[in-house]
This record gives sequence, C-alpha cells and structure tokens, in this order.
Amino acid sequence: MSSVPPGTGWPGDAATPRTPVARSAAGVRRLAAGSRTLLDVDARSSVCRACPRLVAWREEVARTRRRAFADETYWGRPAHGFGDRAAHLLVVGLAPAAHGANRTGRLFTGDRSGDWIVAALHRAGYANQPTSVAADDGLRLVGARMVPAVRCAPPDNAPTPAERAACAGWLEREITLVEPTTTAVLALGGIAWQATFAALAALGWEVPRPRPRFGHGVTAHVRTPAGREVAVVASYHVSQQNTFTGRLTEAMLDDVIARCRAYAP
Repeated sequence: MSSVPPGTGWPGDAATPRTPVARSAAGVRRLAAGSRTLLDVDARSSVCRACPRLVAWREEVARTRRRAFADETYWGRPAHGFGDRAAHLLVVGLAPAAHGANRTGRLFTGDRSGDWIVAALHRAGYANQPTSVAADDGLRLVGARMVPAVRCAPPDNAPTPAERAACAGWLEREITLVEPTTTAVLALGGIAWQATFAALAALGWEVPRPRPRFGHGVTAHVRTPAGREVAVVASYHVSQQNTFTGRLTEAMLDDVIARCRAYAP
C-alpha cells in the first residue's frame, strides 16, 4: 500500500472516504476557498493529488520505506497543519520530511527537525511535551499552530515553483481562518518566508515594499485587512544541515520564538 486510505483510523486523520480531492491547482483553490473551518482544510489538503510529481514521490517513499522503518506503515499523504486552532503564533515550515511527517502523518513528527522545533516550543511554553515521535504520542500545542508551505514531501526537499504555487491555496485559506487570533508568524527558512509574504499579499494584507530579504532574526510588520498589526519573524530552518553545523543553535531558535511570544495578547 502506497498511502493510508482516509477514514481508516490513523491518529489525527481528518479526512473520510467522502472528502473531496483536489487534482489540480484550480481544484486546490476551489476546495480551499470552500473550506469553512480548519478541520475542512485539514481534511481536504490531506487527500490532495494536485501535483503528480509530489504524489508519485511521497507514495514511492511510502512503498519502499527506509530500512530503519521497514516494518512501519507510512502515511504517504500530504501533511496538514497541526496545533491550536485559536493560536496567536503561526509557525510556517517548508514541507513534510520523507521519513518524518510522510511516515508519521503529523507535521514535524518523527525526524530531527521535529525534535528541534517541538523542544523549542516546549521550552517556550507552547507545547505540553518536548518530543514529537508519532501521531498518537499525546503532543498538544497551546497558543501555536504549525503549517507547511508545501504539504507533500518533495524530492530533495525542493518543491518546484509550480508546486509551491499550487499548494498556496491551502496556506492562504489557513491564514485566513487563523487571522482573528494571529499576532506573530515564525517563518522557518527562506521558502517559508517567501511563501508567507506571497500568501499575505494575495490575501490583501499590507506588507512592506520592497519585501524584506530573509535572514535569521529579521522581523517585519504587516497589517491585516482590518488594520491589525502582526509580526513576521524569520528563522533558519530546523534542518539537520543547519542544526548539525551550528548555523542554527538552540539559543538562536529560542530567541526568535521569544520574539514571537512578546507579541502574544
């Protein structure tokens, strides 16, 4: 089996066999726009098949599996957002890891990137535990929600511009639904930074011109269509390439999360 069928009991699966499936970028836009709640977005985005290359890759990984997880069933579907539905902090990541969320079915779960961001959120009081290993491990986020810029695991962690654009409809709808409570956005990495500003601009938010360049710790202020100010804070991604080399340290990650916490209501 290349992916877990919806509605078969996987922990946190919001979809059912009747959940409508997007098969194109236009389908993503239509189904995202028609999603009235975050649960709708979670369900519909988790069965999306709009990008053939990403669908083929995520399902191939789920079939072949990594040797360390050879006896496990892989999720093999897009990873939807996770966390508090009335969060003040929105954490935007890049995409699910092939053997992380693509295996476990929950964003930032089961890989070293998840270890880093969840431990940091726990230190800051946003998570009830410092670990994120499986979809049924009891993790809860309070005041924070994590979302991906691209919801399918991409080859080499590199979605194409077309794939990023196709997935943008899900991110835009999620931002719209959490906007009433959002006071800060933490963008993990350059792609998440770009995707965040592209989504905000598309939604009619007031964003700086020119758009600020990505850099760890860079903070920009945007305004919602209603005129409320929200801070967008940049962080190097919590990838092993950054954490193993010391480009991103725990202290650096704690610092940017503390900046976001300062904007809590």
